[in-house]
Amino acid sequence: MLVIKIGGTNGVNIEAVITDIAAQIKAGQKLIVVHGGSGETNAISEQLGHPPRFVTAVSGFTSRYTDRQTLEIFAMVTSGKINTILVEKLQRAGVNALGLSGVDGRLIVAKRKDSIRIVENGKQRILHDDYTGKIETVNDSLLQLLMNAGYVPVIAPLAISPEGDALNVDADRAAAMVAGAVKAEQLIILSNVPGLMRNFPDESTVIPHIDKAGVEQSLEFAEGRMKKKVLGASEALQLGVGQVIFADGRIESPVTHALAGKGTVIS
Repeated sequence: MLVIKIGGTNGVNIEAVITDIAAQIKAGQKLIVVHGGSGETNAISEQLGHPPRFVTAVSGFTSRYTDRQTLEIFAMVTSGKINTILVEKLQRAGVNALGLSGVDGRLIVAKRKDSIRIVENGKQRILHDDYTGKIETVNDSLLQLLMNAGYVPVIAPLAISPEGDALNVDADRAAAMVAGAVKAEQLIILSNVPGLMRNFPDESTVIPHIDKAGVEQSLEFAEGRMKKKVLGASEALQLGVGQVIFADGRIESPVTHALAGKGTVIS
């Protein structure tokens, strides 16, 4: 079992990713796709006159502040547009893909963070009316049902709370939780960089291998969005995933290269 997370930033070679996924499936590989959508959400939010707001938590992690209007834009872009286009491209490549978000069938259940503590201008403050969540469970039975019926699940990064609120969740951590739930041997995280770099953005400093015992320490090298990817990798390994690979999604045959050990392999 393989879980592939396709980054939501510009630069990922979607056509190459789709072609490679199709080749893997035709070779008998069982897999699930999880995708992001942050880059396109930012652009469309600007166009709609509701520009994105990013906040820094006390822990140092940066995330999107999600009020109700932002949630609806995020759902429209990720579950509405990106998910549908990915499914279309996979179907065109001969893959019987089925698109869904974590809201569907309570696939991903998360605890809503009604308020978040942030640091702004050097001071701590609390933001209310937030529609983000911390993932608690993944409905692996639903995923197995779909795969046993011959479908390839393509999952948008939304979750549902126990109370029934749709929530924005981090796509890398969603992929990690899905990979853990289905007992995946590998989780491949494709983005627009070749791996975790010791000296970002110098691509010659990609770290080829990290022992899983040292994953948390590698946070000191991670910049920006890569911090969440490292955190997701740590969670996946704790859930029993055998290997996490940060791989280059810009190149031809990105999945094949990742499986051959190109990028940063954490095991």
